[in-house]
Amino acid sequence: MKSAIVPAPLKPGDLLRVIAPSGALREFDAFNQSIEIWRSRGYRIEISPNVQQSWGYLADKDEIRRHQLATAWSDPDCRGILCARGGFGSTRILESWDWQSNSTTPKWLIGFSDITALLWSLFNVGISSVHAPVLTTFTNEPDWSKERLLNWVAGKQINSLKGCGWGGGVVSGILLPGNLTVATHLLGTPLQPDFTGVILAFEDVTEAPYRIDRMLTQWRLSGVLSQVRGIVLGGFTRCEPPTNVPSFSVEEVLRDRLGDLGIPIVSDLPFGHGEENAALPVGVEVRLDGDQGILDFVGSRE
Repeated sequence: MKSAIVPAPLKPGDLLRVIAPSGALREFDAFNQSIEIWRSRGYRIEISPNVQQSWGYLADKDEIRRHQLATAWSDPDCRGILCARGGFGSTRILESWDWQSNSTTPKWLIGFSDITALLWSLFNVGISSVHAPVLTTFTNEPDWSKERLLNWVAGKQINSLKGCGWGGGVVSGILLPGNLTVATHLLGTPLQPDFTGVILAFEDVTEAPYRIDRMLTQWRLSGVLSQVRGIVLGGFTRCEPPTNVPSFSVEEVLRDRLGDLGIPIVSDLPFGHGEENAALPVGVEVRLDGDQGILDFVGSRE
């Protein structure tokens, strides 16, 4: 599988649009503070109408959230899209959606958690995006994490990440990061990517160990893990077992469901819903060392 096309580097003066493709916005202070960080780098920020609306647990009705995405993606002056928050809802707006009919020019799309569906859908048409903090979490990132994201979209290379190696040797492949729960619900749908030659990177939040077990078992039964070259695991935040109930820990579940695949695996990398959410480019070539626990970003910038 070839690397996805990485959008052209951002430069001061470029226009970035803010959309809310998923859940209703609640963290207004953090949202505004994150916007100011982007503005401090010289970017023009335009907030889409209705971003602060809500429709149940969604940011607005599907057609309105889809229109936000279409408007931003088709705008020739817009160079990137910043997602307000995760939650749930991005898969709903991908029904009857076609990236290429809305625009043929690659531009940045930045987010994580529920935004996984958009990142993976864009990967399916050969365009790279960034699995990185949304606007409700970006301001709370440590300085190194903020700089990592800002550097990557500005065309600079980023450092390798170090975690806990489970063994399995060294492989190269195309990085495909995302939230485990959202990614699992793409299996068997038209949004499911081709996993040939892919290095998966998973994280999750507030999922009990038995739920993690159920999802990973679905991945095993689907047969797609035989196409995958390696797996990276980030934070599984607030995924502790319920009290006073017999359970495995989430670490035990991950080892049990993934440890026998015979491929390089690295855990405990600093990305996900915890205190550190290192930006991970989607669809770029990486090198995974399962023995040393290192993820290197070796893909060329296009």
